[in-house]
Amino acid sequence: MHPTTPAQPFDGSHDREIESLAEFDEVIRDFGTLSPFRIQSVDLTDRTDVLLALDTSAALFLGCPMAPDAAAKARASGALVFPPVPGLSFDPYRGFVYTPDELFETLDEGYEATPDARTYAWFQQTKADGDIFGSMLRSIHDDAVSDALDELLADARVVGVMGGHAMARGTDAYAGAARLGRELARAGLTVATGGGPGAMEAANLGAYAAPFDGGMLTDALRLLAKAPKFTPSVTDWARAAFEVRANWPGGGPSVGIPTWFYGHEPPNPFAAHIAKYFSNATREDGLLARCNAGVVFLPGAAGTVQEIFDNTTPNYYESRGEPTPMVLVDRAHWTEHLPAWPLLRSLARERSMESRIALVDRIEEAPEALKRLGG
Repeated sequence: MHPTTPAQPFDGSHDREIESLAEFDEVIRDFGTLSPFRIQSVDLTDRTDVLLALDTSAALFLGCPMAPDAAAKARASGALVFPPVPGLSFDPYRGFVYTPDELFETLDEGYEATPDARTYAWFQQTKADGDIFGSMLRSIHDDAVSDALDELLADARVVGVMGGHAMARGTDAYAGAARLGRELARAGLTVATGGGPGAMEAANLGAYAAPFDGGMLTDALRLLAKAPKFTPSVTDWARAAFEVRANWPGGGPSVGIPTWFYGHEPPNPFAAHIAKYFSNATREDGLLARCNAGVVFLPGAAGTVQEIFDNTTPNYYESRGEPTPMVLVDRAHWTEHLPAWPLLRSLARERSMESRIALVDRIEEAPEALKRLGG
């Protein structure tokens, strides 16, 4: 449920999630009950009188701070109440995907002080000690992020741009990937990437630059080149990106879907919406499944090869319906260095996906190839 959604009689079919205090107040005003609703990570400490007075018998409270008597009354009436978990750097019940400002909060103290870095440290600790409580919290978090991502991308035409994290700022390849992201965004597509550095960041940067004139991207690329990679300093790398955002506020939106599984890769700040996961398997499948307008694969290494064939399998079996376009960029890379193209072409032969794959030499050819394939 969203604040702009007009109220309607509850029939069990529309969205029952309440994800903000404004939505909570709207539901109380329009329905006078919380019984069929799921209240997700909303601070209700100032709504005690309302909670004590209303029917909460079939409600579900996920991580909602509330007064003890309100929580006791809700439980007594039959509601399920999952209390907030203290001491975490993340909210497992969150109702929305992340923003760059949220993940990089306290960057002025250095990257290691940010919620992103602290959450990775927590992940490493709980993964190492095999804590079942930590495992449960990670699963709940990832499910909540998937739900938020579904809501965010409802009815969107999403095109994925995949590529390696090693692509450095200041290179021609990085600039080309940024121009690709800009062109796709200007064509009305929602650009989605793996959310990390390198080719992923470049595509998100391009989408961010879409509302501005051409000079903005040129200047932004020059500014970013002073911190070419996220090593040796994630702090310097991230600060350069936030400097670009400060110089040109109000950039175009795009989506980044990174993972704490690859903790050495920080999320890039140019994706307006960041769906970050603990589980890389959930993240990979979810990213590719949402690219309903196709995927462009830029040169990369093992991770990009994995993404090519993770995308190939549902196209091969048509398990998600009609195959979606796949465009591989850089003939030498995908036929000689990492020859994924010959295998992809062999798999596609005499199947419906055969007309939905293409290999191009230059990144500038990718948008036209995507369009030609039906994306």
